[in-house]
Amino acid sequence: MELISPEQIFSIQSEHDFEALALKIFGYQAKENAIYSTFTQALGVNSEAINDISQIPFLPIEFFKSHTIKSGGGHPEVIFTSSGTTGAPQSRHPVMDLSLYIKSFGKGFSHFYGDIKDYTILALLPSYLEREGSSLIYMVDALIKESNNSESGYFLYNHDELHLMLHRLKAEKRKVILIGVTYALLDFAEAYKIDFPELIIMETGGMKGKRKELIREELHELLCAGFGVSNIHSEYGMTELLSQGYSKGGGKFNCPPWMKILIRDTNDPLSLLNTGKTGGINVIDLANLHSCSFLSTQDLGKLNSDGSFNILGRFDNSDIRGCNLLIQ
Repeated sequence: MELISPEQIFSIQSEHDFEALALKIFGYQAKENAIYSTFTQALGVNSEAINDISQIPFLPIEFFKSHTIKSGGGHPEVIFTSSGTTGAPQSRHPVMDLSLYIKSFGKGFSHFYGDIKDYTILALLPSYLEREGSSLIYMVDALIKESNNSESGYFLYNHDELHLMLHRLKAEKRKVILIGVTYALLDFAEAYKIDFPELIIMETGGMKGKRKELIREELHELLCAGFGVSNIHSEYGMTELLSQGYSKGGGKFNCPPWMKILIRDTNDPLSLLNTGKTGGINVIDLANLHSCSFLSTQDLGKLNSDGSFNILGRFDNSDIRGCNLLIQ
């Protein structure tokens, strides 16, 4: 099979480009990924007969907890791991080519927000900093470095310093993104009120068992009031993916051109639903070239007519994912 290059993935310009490359990657992974190959065969799928992305089987994301999901040979450059609950099995994502992840989050950020050098990047991510193997920390590290801004950096529990920094950056009329795990943003907003309308608050990571889960509207209302902003941005990503979707407010997420969301019927997982119907979220992430690009998650959502999607909760509320998945 002809090799698939990163340039093909990140130069997608149309739906036709996406579907053609998705089918090509499916053909490769159905042969070269032992777990995915076994899974498709168990479903009775003839991979060579697949000619539309709606026919592609989606691997349940839970397989990353029990199997090594890898396409092709070689050894991983890094293994990203999920946070998970204490004692529960972690997802492990072997990343064979880190440059794919770096290109994906870099180009994804610029697709939605423009040049990283225009921003000061502040991060309030205690739960992620306190463990190893976080793909989010790897991404934020790189964004902080790429911003080429001496004020960019992490704030663990030093909220006083963060408060002073935000006031100073506001006075200097700087463009600022504060990326924070949800419970830490709430903790800060309750203790330090600030009126910074131009500030971009990007929440990710949920409550991590630190606070009661809130519906999105209630959470965003509290954060808007605490930071003096009109809307809250969110990131939709996870250990098992190398790409992220973003919401600039209102809970509507969009994907970069190499990532796509499909909605499956909760009663018939092999059937897809139309726009506006609530079901399970399937993700196609073409940057997952060396693992599996076709994953079925335990997240509930719906597609909107403008191509955006909403996250509406999870199948099992007892296993809340640490990636911005709030129950609604």
